[in-house]
Amino acid sequence: MKCPFCGHQDTQVLDSRAMEEGQTIRRRRRCLACERRFTTFERAELDLPYIVKRNGSRTDYERAKLRASLALALRKRPVATADVDAAVVRIEEALMTSGLREVPSSRVGELVMQELKNLDQVAYVRYASVYQSFEDIGEFVRAIRAMQGPRGEAPKDK
Repeated sequence: MKCPFCGHQDTQVLDSRAMEEGQTIRRRRRCLACERRFTTFERAELDLPYIVKRNGSRTDYERAKLRASLALALRKRPVATADVDAAVVRIEEALMTSGLREVPSSRVGELVMQELKNLDQVAYVRYASVYQSFEDIGEFVRAIRAMQGPRGEAPKDK
């Protein structure tokens, strides 16, 4: 680490501490040339792909938008916040591991639908109705039947 005071390349780490529940590491350093001390912070930088909207415009991925979309579908549904947070993490991991620099918004929508299908069936149908632009009751019925088992039974809860 380069000293911010004299520019010398060699510094010594005097102390390291985890912060923000292990998300950041704080390091206290000393320059070996000028003896001055300074603090650095280290955190992982995650590169999420750009989102390509239907109109072709590109935007940065925003966790808050994803979270708000899930929250809207899950409004007044008995789903724990921890389960929603875990779904957000799984979606982000799928985006990061895709290896793509740009992802169509439709792919994000598909990932959200997969997670909602596992979290809450009512929320899944709510989201699907908007995402897939249902135009009549028949589309709702088809979506519900697609979620049901081979004999028209609802899948067993976990």
